[in-house]
Amino acid sequence: MTPPGERRPARGDSAPKRTASGKPTGKPVGKPAGKQSSAKFKSGKPAAQRPRKPVDGAPSVESRADAPARAEQATPKRKPAPAAPQRTRRETKAATEAVLQTGIQILTVTADEADMRLDRFLSARFPQIAFTHIQRIVRTGQLRVDGKRMKPNDRLAAGQSVRVPPLRLQENAPRALARDADDLAFLASVTLYEDKDVLVLNKPAGLAVQGGSGTTRHVDGLLDAMRDKDGQKPRLVHRLDKETAGCLVVAKTRFAAATLSKSFRSRTTRKVYWAICAGVPRLRQGRISAYVAKFSDPDGESRMVVAEHGDRGADHALTYYAVVDQSAQKLSWLSLKPVTGRTHQLRVHAAHMGHPIIGDDKYFNVENWELPGGIQNRLHLLARRIVIPHPRTGRPLDVTAPLPPHMQQTFNLLGLDTERYDPIIESPEE
Repeated sequence: MTPPGERRPARGDSAPKRTASGKPTGKPVGKPAGKQSSAKFKSGKPAAQRPRKPVDGAPSVESRADAPARAEQATPKRKPAPAAPQRTRRETKAATEAVLQTGIQILTVTADEADMRLDRFLSARFPQIAFTHIQRIVRTGQLRVDGKRMKPNDRLAAGQSVRVPPLRLQENAPRALARDADDLAFLASVTLYEDKDVLVLNKPAGLAVQGGSGTTRHVDGLLDAMRDKDGQKPRLVHRLDKETAGCLVVAKTRFAAATLSKSFRSRTTRKVYWAICAGVPRLRQGRISAYVAKFSDPDGESRMVVAEHGDRGADHALTYYAVVDQSAQKLSWLSLKPVTGRTHQLRVHAAHMGHPIIGDDKYFNVENWELPGGIQNRLHLLARRIVIPHPRTGRPLDVTAPLPPHMQQTFNLLGLDTERYDPIIESPEE
């Protein structure tokens, strides 16, 4: 029987050996249940509180009570950075929108910028933005002027508030110094007049005024070489067709751009063009008044056509002409004075009266007509002369351009004299 106060051994356990006095020998008999149980019996303390003898080359195991103090003395080990928490799609979108909202700007139109087109105003303020992007944000209504939607060609007034959405700014790629030097040299070679406000260029035939699909070299791009320390460059205030040579006016300051643009719109600018046309008009001097509108053919090619008053997109166009000289009945030298400034106006009007400009691959419409030998099949149209009030002084600025090489060759072949009296000066101004 088990003495009173002692536990009966469980099944499978061996009864501990006893001395003669009946006390246990101090060593349990049989296999311990586990290492922790065995350690407890040996030291009288739990294994987690008792230091272990370190094995050679292995770190010692410390008690929980001593660990914090020793951790302060030890050099902490570098822990791997915690993985970034995964954002939900909604959180990512909200964070992106929050960043984009910081790009909204409110601009105020200054007195020098008054009467500027909205797209030109933005191009002047943000020269590093693509012009196509500027027009896109205006057309889509992202940009507001005094809280209202505007069109790219709408004019601004001083003091108006322009809300600009976040813009995709383009880093200006560093331009090669050699390229800038070449562009500056070229511009200097075709400069007819220049002061601190105005630059008048003799644009060569075949050089585009602005860039477009497949056009990499153009006047607007060449003007990048003339940027000032603030990143501003001279601005175009009117256009010439790519194949038209002659006087092209450029504003070098914002003030000049606004003033010159107003002169063109108010028709206080006088322009004279020279052209070599097929045939000879019956009336030596005349007036062409015909509405023109843009038309796209089934192939997607667009051109200007003569339209009727009231037709969709039709604008009135007025041109005065005079025959300066002729070569028999085959060719005529016309001097043209456009009162309005419609797209391709002179080319359309010349074709409309039955005497299209030779070398015009878009509007030449005379059947079975052969170009005389020795004459190049290039557009024979020159912006010969321009008279415009100077933006600073108001006095007339009168500039004349020489004949381009292919027209000079034609004049020589036909025996035409550039010093001959030009009767277009007698035509009305309106």
